[in-house]
Amino acid sequence: MSFTFGPEVALDRPAYVDPTARIFGRISAGEGSSFWPYCVIRAEGAAVRIGRACNIQDGAVIHVGGGRGTTIGDYCSIAHRAVVHGAEIGDDCLIGIGAVVMDGAKVGRRCMIGAMALVPPGMEVPDCSVVTGVPGKVTSTRDNFQATRRNALVYHRNALAYAEGRHDAWRGEAFAAWRADVWQRLQAGEEVGI
Repeated sequence: MSFTFGPEVALDRPAYVDPTARIFGRISAGEGSSFWPYCVIRAEGAAVRIGRACNIQDGAVIHVGGGRGTTIGDYCSIAHRAVVHGAEIGDDCLIGIGAVVMDGAKVGRRCMIGAMALVPPGMEVPDCSVVTGVPGKVTSTRDNFQATRRNALVYHRNALAYAEGRHDAWRGEAFAAWRADVWQRLQAGEEVGI
């Protein structure tokens, strides 16, 4: 394979791994996850576990920290240039562009961490929270499931296209119809998955 990864890396049928992704150490990822340009995942002293259908976007960094591993739940989006360092992220979360989640922090399920926010060491973010600012604070409480799951599914669809050498998965009538169907099913309470 053309991308670089270490011998302990276990990726379960990834949707897409960009040739520039760098993945080293005790790292596992669930089925259908995607690893985008220039993302870096390293785990020297502990392990990194990434769930199903996650997307680790361009320039994101995931690392262990303070003797702790990092755990990311299912259907999570780690956006462009975000950093997750020795922390726990629950299912169906979105870590916004340039956000940082530090050592020992625990982010509950169905949360959104705003762009450029800093979740400081040891902070516990309750389920269904929105965190913004530096240092990060819970600024609202709402169930973010529909938005976070939809984002993960859109990225999964795009990853499958990239794996085939197509860079057009987010345009055209077929995409618009697919996206509308997914949104309608999510709004009806269905837990749409891969």
